Amino acid sequence: MSCTASIELKDLSLKTQIGSYKDGDIIPNEHLLDLTLWIDSNLVLIAEDNMRHVFDYDPLVLEIERLGIDGHYETQERLMTRIVQACAVYPQIQSLEIGLRKSPVRDNSGSLGVRLGIGQEDLSKMRG
Repeated sequence: MSCTASIELKDLSLKTQIGSYKDGDIIPNEHLLDLTLWIDSNLVLIAEDNMRHVFDYDPLVLEIERLGIDGHYETQERLMTRIVQACAVYPQIQSLEIGLRKSPVRDNSGSLGVRLGIGQEDLSKMRG
């Protein structure tokens, strides 16, 4: 049996501006990020309770928040691309799945989002 490990970030509300809207359009009031990072299980199954043995995700979360407020985005896809690039900086991340959704969509309900999975080979290519 093989062992897999992941770090999951769910429903992180990003302070960001995405899209262009005209009078009468429904303007989303929330952008939520889901991010799953697959890492080596040795960074989870640890013999000693010490931060140096695990993947410290706090700097990545801070960078994601910074990217969200880094200016106006025309599309969710561009912000997602920048977040994936930020993840690629960390060699501990073997692959990832990212989803970004906005709400409301119509009549004060619904959410609409984009989801992307990046495998180990493509993540390695991004690292150059």
